[in-house]
Amino acid sequence: MTAGRPAESRRPTPTEAAARRVLDLLAAGAPGEELAAQPARARAAGAASGEVAWIEETTEAALAVRRVLDQYRRREAELVALYDTAGDLAGLRDLDAVLRAIVRRARTLLGSDVAYLTLNDPVARDTFMRVTEGSVSAAFQQLRLGMGEGLGGLVAQTARPYASADYRTDRRYRHTGTIDDGVAEEGLRGILGVPLRLGEEIIGVLFAADRTPREFTPDAIALLASLADHAAVAIDSARRLDETRTALARLEAANATARAHSEALHLASDAHDRLSKLVLRGAGTDEVAAEIAALLGGGVAVHDTDGSELARVGTAPVTPSPGGLAASRTEGRAVRADGVWTCAVLAGAEPLGSIVLTGRGDLSEADRRLFERSALVTAMLLLIRRSVAETEDRVRGELLDDLLADPAASAHRDPGSLTLRARRLGVDLARPHAVAVVDCEPALRSRLAAEATRVVRGLGGLAGTRQGRTVLLVPCDRARTLAQDLAAGLARGIGAPVTVGTAGPATAPDRHAALHAEALRCLTALHALGRTGEGADVAALGFIGVLLGDRADIAAHVDRVLGPVLAYDAERGTELVRTLHAYYDQGASLARAKDALHVHVNTVVQRLDRVAQLLGPDWNTPDSALELHLALRLHQLSRTAPGTPAPAPGATGRTA
Repeated sequence: MTAGRPAESRRPTPTEAAARRVLDLLAAGAPGEELAAQPARARAAGAASGEVAWIEETTEAALAVRRVLDQYRRREAELVALYDTAGDLAGLRDLDAVLRAIVRRARTLLGSDVAYLTLNDPVARDTFMRVTEGSVSAAFQQLRLGMGEGLGGLVAQTARPYASADYRTDRRYRHTGTIDDGVAEEGLRGILGVPLRLGEEIIGVLFAADRTPREFTPDAIALLASLADHAAVAIDSARRLDETRTALARLEAANATARAHSEALHLASDAHDRLSKLVLRGAGTDEVAAEIAALLGGGVAVHDTDGSELARVGTAPVTPSPGGLAASRTEGRAVRADGVWTCAVLAGAEPLGSIVLTGRGDLSEADRRLFERSALVTAMLLLIRRSVAETEDRVRGELLDDLLADPAASAHRDPGSLTLRARRLGVDLARPHAVAVVDCEPALRSRLAAEATRVVRGLGGLAGTRQGRTVLLVPCDRARTLAQDLAAGLARGIGAPVTVGTAGPATAPDRHAALHAEALRCLTALHALGRTGEGADVAALGFIGVLLGDRADIAAHVDRVLGPVLAYDAERGTELVRTLHAYYDQGASLARAKDALHVHVNTVVQRLDRVAQLLGPDWNTPDSALELHLALRLHQLSRTAPGTPAPAPGATGRTA
């Protein structure tokens, strides 16, 4: 080679050219078939056998490099897919969405017909189907696998991946009828399962399966295992996030409940303060009821223990349900019954009355507590009223004691002072007043005293206790009517018979002591006559009343018994009274009476028939005959008093 002259390039030999062509094809990413065809082409071009052998060796090396490159590319694609999966899973927050994404990506990465995921149940000690992708069998989607049963149960138990090219014929696994039926219905053959591992804990199994036999390569197993690792972390994160959300929701609910409870307590406390201030300011039940109605937005009625209405606002007359009131007393809470809310008003265990709320359906817990607080305030009001009433009752009782004291035994008794004291208590002694003594069985006397005091206060009278009996001084015009009304009303109030004896009325305060003594005698007579539970004055006791009363009662008694007959005789000049005298004097014998009267027996019969018309058909019963005979005697005595001529017994007169 001469200096300064460029060297001529050497032409490659056919062998070198063939090797270069193989390398160019490898670099260009030509298919393996193209690379494998190079030795045949060299042989066709007439290359020597040594050259062909060398080209074959070169081609084999190129194919090996090609396989490595393909494996790297596939692994790179799988890693990219895994990273993408991890990114996708990290963006999900809902556990169901995470599970569906895992199964869907497993099916895509492994190119399988079906992918599914089971989760372990530590309570039942098995693993159950949670999510499927590509499945068409309902039975398969509801499978539960016991630990060690089938391929999936074995993975869940051993925490190792297992694969079967054809599960139907693979006897390495413990087959069960349920599992085999589900797998057969889905048509699965090749199955791969890998554990979902979270630290040392196995939480489930991830599967990929085909409906044709399939050999799962180690790369496929490793790929599914890597996906399962990512999935386990995502599942744990989603679970923890769900638990956090649940805890936050519970905390928020608890905070809302606490706020509502605090607001309710504040409202209830404020309402209690408002109601308490009303009571302490001296408001009555009407004002308190109006405030309760405004607070609760309904109608309110307040009742005493006997059911009498004390106040009513915004509702028609309503009475508490007996069953609801009893339940409220027992439970100590407001109770809904018969369409209204009822709350017992209690002082400890002692009933003071009740409150009824109308116009409200269901009460919230806050409103119910407010209603119950209203009952407490009402109890305080009624206790204050009762304390005031008891003080007033003591004052009224002291006045009654002074009025009923014997004027002769009370040297310092001043009628003017008594009148002034009575006026201060709203009692006008100038009006006619009757005295009533009331009685019942001993066990109920204290209750009777309280009930009688309540009743007489409404009548504008006085009440007290003397010698163990309740005594009332009541303004009235008819003592007998008062006795009957008191006996009936007080009996209803205490639920037991009440006996009432009355006397009067009188207007002079110095007469009240005598009226009390007479009323007490009347009460004693009622008991003696077996008329317990009745009310009467001495006049209603007939001749017994005459005996118990003073002498001024005789004329009234005679008039009450004989009045119609006396008036008839006076108006018509008949002799009915004389005929009655003869009839009774002759032992109620018509024959002897007609001889004593010197008249025909028919005349006696006619006159007695007239008496029956005037006095009633029972005039001749034993009790009535005794009273009538006594009245005739008293009438005769009054006519033969000094200065009064006695009638001639043989005198005759007109028939009736």
